[in-house]
Amino acid sequence: MSLTKRIIPCLDVRNGTVVKGVKFLDLKDVGYPPELASAYEKQGADEIVFLDISASAEGRRTLLDIVEETAKQLFVPLTVGGGIREKSDMRAALNAGADKVSMNTMAVQQPEIISECAKDFGSQCVVVAIDAKRQGGSWTVYTHGGRKNADLDMLQWAREVEDRGAGEILLTSMDADGTKDGYDIAMTKAVAEAVNIPVIASGGCGSPKHILEVLQQTKAEAALAASIFHYGQCTVKDVKQYLREKGVEVR
Repeated sequence: MSLTKRIIPCLDVRNGTVVKGVKFLDLKDVGYPPELASAYEKQGADEIVFLDISASAEGRRTLLDIVEETAKQLFVPLTVGGGIREKSDMRAALNAGADKVSMNTMAVQQPEIISECAKDFGSQCVVVAIDAKRQGGSWTVYTHGGRKNADLDMLQWAREVEDRGAGEILLTSMDADGTKDGYDIAMTKAVAEAVNIPVIASGGCGSPKHILEVLQQTKAEAALAASIFHYGQCTVKDVKQYLREKGVEVR
């Protein structure tokens, strides 16, 4: 496990434009993926995540031309997800310039695909995105961009994902998503302690303080954020500076 923490801006893309919503709804346009990705890299982003958020729900493939254009701008790793339905989609995303591919819906529907992709492309390329919502004392996994309850226990699924060879988990709290009230600490802590692969915390970041909290209070190795960067509230550089001052080692 790495000791230095990563800061990862997230580009949620719909119809070729980066959008931002609240709890996966009410999406507003914020910019063009290649331009935003390039700007965030210049600010010191460790990686960029590009999620085609409506691809699975609309039953189509990822927007590979925009992925390719985005990848050309970048020297830091690019993770691409959304609409990955079979192994060939993952290969196509990697060929378009992605360094890692994130899958959610497909992984839940055909878990064996995780092992197949890890075997063919290497675990380091396979990211499983887990979108979950609290239900009573535990959390339940959702698919199709948060639209369908998969009736799967989050912790059980996180362990299975690791066992099947995924290299990383991108964990989003649907309850916290876009609220800017902070990450779901309990949920992130639970998953990061249940597995030995890196966990990226996502959903709810509204300030550098929230990033500090999730990195200090859980074993998450990275924090993903969107709103605070898209709306110019602070830069990646500002966040890293703040974390360093608080004693968190960042890249």
